[in-house]
Amino acid sequence: MLIEKIFWIVRSSRTFDSLKAFCNSPNMEEKIIIAGAGGQGIMLLGKVLAEAAMRKNKFITWLPAYGAEVRGGTAYCMIIISDKEIGSPYIHKADTLIIMNNLSLEKFKNRIKKNGLMLINASFIKNDLLISPKMLKYSFTDIAKNMGNIKVANMIALGSYLANRKILDTQTVIKAIEEMTPPEKKYLIEINKEALLAGKKLTLSAHEALTGA
Repeated sequence: MLIEKIFWIVRSSRTFDSLKAFCNSPNMEEKIIIAGAGGQGIMLLGKVLAEAAMRKNKFITWLPAYGAEVRGGTAYCMIIISDKEIGSPYIHKADTLIIMNNLSLEKFKNRIKKNGLMLINASFIKNDLLISPKMLKYSFTDIAKNMGNIKVANMIALGSYLANRKILDTQTVIKAIEEMTPPEKKYLIEINKEALLAGKKLTLSAHEALTGA
């Protein structure tokens, strides 16, 4: 039986003055579910997104859940990024799904809003079923292998997300990666940055090929 450990982290760097500045702005709210196998860096991907959004004065929640098996088991997290206070961290229907393996696709394929964005790791998912008009497939893990570190597939997926959703800028995300990386793993910063940029470039190139831009 899958035993899930669930935490709710709510963070905001907003002050009263910054809240007033957003009073006359359209409210943005992005609900994201990221899912894959334990060991694919699902939680890190979610935490980087949440940290970067907080740096842009957004309200955020990060709700992780993972099986007792951890590595090799299922893992997912729910992230909400909003211009307004968030009532609950739970996501019933997501604006974006980032799916890294086939088991996660089966689990979450019905948890996407109509016309929501789906980013699929084609390295592990061969399903040809069109679940959403905005279902995009990229071989995140194969690209990571070619870069020499299979573990950066999550950062390639994140780069693809940034190219598709213009909510966060690349430099803010890179800054979050740099400051979240512990001292003993600082050597991984460069490869993570390269993977992030590779994912963004991959997506932009694919878009240009489709549109002829």
